[in-house]
Amino acid sequence: MKRTLYGDLLVWKESPNRKPLLLQGARQTGKTWLMEEFGRNEFRNVVALNFDRTPALSAYFDNDISPAHIIKTLEQHFDVAISPADTLVILDEIQESARALNSLKYFCEEAPQYHIIAAGSFLGVATYGSFPVGKVDRLTLYPFSFFEFLCGIGKERYVDAILNRDFGLIRSTSGDYEKFLKTYFIVGGMPKAVAAYAARENLREVRGIQNDILADYKDDFSKHISPLNTPKVEMIWNSIPRHLSKEKKKFVYKELKEGARAYSYEDAMNWLFATRLVYKVARTEENKLPPASYADDRTFKLYMLDIGLFNAKSGLDISALINPSDELFGIFNGAMTEQFVMQELVAAGHAPYYWGREKGEAEVDFVVQWRNELVPVEVKSGIRKKSKSLDVYRQLYNPENAVRTTLRGFGAADGLYSVPLYMIANLGELISRKA
Repeated sequence: MKRTLYGDLLVWKESPNRKPLLLQGARQTGKTWLMEEFGRNEFRNVVALNFDRTPALSAYFDNDISPAHIIKTLEQHFDVAISPADTLVILDEIQESARALNSLKYFCEEAPQYHIIAAGSFLGVATYGSFPVGKVDRLTLYPFSFFEFLCGIGKERYVDAILNRDFGLIRSTSGDYEKFLKTYFIVGGMPKAVAAYAARENLREVRGIQNDILADYKDDFSKHISPLNTPKVEMIWNSIPRHLSKEKKKFVYKELKEGARAYSYEDAMNWLFATRLVYKVARTEENKLPPASYADDRTFKLYMLDIGLFNAKSGLDISALINPSDELFGIFNGAMTEQFVMQELVAAGHAPYYWGREKGEAEVDFVVQWRNELVPVEVKSGIRKKSKSLDVYRQLYNPENAVRTTLRGFGAADGLYSVPLYMIANLGELISRKA
């Protein structure tokens, strides 16, 4: 299965200023597979250590962590010559070895000629107080985006049509895109779920995989955080579908537990943010750059890392996919559609916020920075196109570009872009080309 991040790995490999690479991502997003696939295709030899599967390997980093000593030790253990030019060294699940993580600093300073990729879930790496800041390159692997999903199930031509801006072909096959989008809403982007669907198209098997992943995440809560915060993390995690299904989707602490206050849940909340299992989309009431400087961190929405896991956690019956109407896109007050757009924006490199008046008179689902402007993005389920809040935003700030995403076909007039949901990942390209 193709992953978009593979191209970034190729750029890293050839960079003259290459540092050791830390590949991060939530658990089970496919980091190990991607590193091994990259190694098989692009290097003559691969030396792979997995500190979770084989904890004894951590002993090689207990004392001397100079690159010369580590390379010599690994050559002896694996009985292979580690050549800087054609050997990839993989340090997988590096969060299980603090000394191995620290060794990346010395590879950067003393032996940058080696190709070193370390991988760890945000769950583990986020718990370390010491980190080789400035001594590693970083990439983040997200769940499969919708485009990656299409490629994973053998529908590359549909992606090519969007990337090639073949709007005539897209219009004539819009029904196919909507069908695939419904499927993605259920399957989501976790690699095991995508692979199972691609192989057998069995949605019940997919749901079983999703439930297993959710159970694994719950087990991780107790493994990586204190007993005091574990129940609080679980309450926040369990509340996300409920919060997003409300008409007003902002997170409210008192809905977790009677009398709950932000200060008592702060550590649990920050831990979830650090793991990237949960995304925080903060409110901004301004139209100024950079948006982070004007965001109200006290008012925010929470989203999960993957729409398939969101639906599994919500208990949505997979029979909803069979429904020929567009109800799936509007279910839970459009929560699924917002979840989808959020993760598509994140995977495309955007950092989304949402715009809203403090008293809630108007609210635009997302605003993203594109080059030197803020672009409002209003999300509508089905084919509805009216958006009073987006109209308010445009009247107040007169942005150069604004986006409304629905199931309607693509169109653009007077700086307002109508972008089909299945094309939202290509938002920046559509705006920059002035389609």
